Amino acid sequence: MKSAFLLLISTVLMSNLACAAEEPSTRTNNASGTNNPMNTLNPKEEKLVLISAYTARGDMPNLKLALAAGLDAGLTVNEVKEVLTQLYAYCGFPRSLNALGTFMTLVNERGRKDAVGNLPGPRPVGTSLEFGTVNQTKLVGAPVMGPLFEFAPAIDEYLKAHLFGDIFARDNLDWKTRELATIAALAAMDGVESQLKSHIVIGKHNGLTEAQIEAILALVNPVPVKTSPFPIGEENKGYAQYFSGKSYLAPLTKDKRLKAPAFNVTFEPGCRNNWHKHSGGQLLIAVGGVGYYQERGQTARRLVPGDVVEVPPDTDHWHGAAPDSWFSHLGVECNPDTNKNTWLEAVSDADYRAATGGK
Repeated sequence: MKSAFLLLISTVLMSNLACAAEEPSTRTNNASGTNNPMNTLNPKEEKLVLISAYTARGDMPNLKLALAAGLDAGLTVNEVKEVLTQLYAYCGFPRSLNALGTFMTLVNERGRKDAVGNLPGPRPVGTSLEFGTVNQTKLVGAPVMGPLFEFAPAIDEYLKAHLFGDIFARDNLDWKTRELATIAALAAMDGVESQLKSHIVIGKHNGLTEAQIEAILALVNPVPVKTSPFPIGEENKGYAQYFSGKSYLAPLTKDKRLKAPAFNVTFEPGCRNNWHKHSGGQLLIAVGGVGYYQERGQTARRLVPGDVVEVPPDTDHWHGAAPDSWFSHLGVECNPDTNKNTWLEAVSDADYRAATGGK
């Protein structure tokens, strides 16, 4: 569900931002005073990008993994809540509420032991409309006005008073971080290209670099990373229901007389297949990145290029990428004339975290 806030403001912002968005090298917007001079995203920023993208897509299973990774990277509970709350203005109340519910469940599952973080300080003096108008002008770099707001003055007031007043005045999250989250959310949605372009300009005006913008977009819509000399192939949509995350499949053999069908399988970070078994067994050869293999009831095995896994017949197992690395392996089907594959339940988030060291 796309918020009317963004749909309306971007129409006006596009005409104002081209001349207003100069990129100051040091800009501090609120009490947090954070300003990252690096050209790349730090680990917490990377996790916020994924949290925002999965929230906008309504992808709760992957959001839960990203939330856990964010807490592990040092994000506080209040920082995450602030982002998830703000995103209702960009992807709608339903997805924001679903994300907050998922986060609440995770925080409880982790025993409420994660750092809580700061609450926002006192509100600025004046009405929400007054300081919201000031905030909007500073954020964008120029006053926001135009025929659309004359046509619908109520939305102009809501944007200034609520979005830029009530929300952006909350100083436990700086504006650069808020724009990072907004750009990630918009990049994850279809049909909001003009709004995304507007907020990229606003993000730069508030301290995000070109390299950081590129990193945000690459995280939200990753291009498959070639980790080995073998082809990546096409997205494995035919078996997507048996994978958590995206995978890619490239057939390597053609001659069926050889009875040795082989494939290169590439997993995006965090992707793994369901528990499953092969009646005739399987041979896995790690060729790129870092991955994991686990048989039911056994400790997971970390895989790096050169590792070989001999999967016994009729043995429940799963394999996939590490949380922070692409992974590729060759898969060779043994006894292809009689080998049958049986798909079982998905690997739970808790089991995956436990298998990969909670990373």
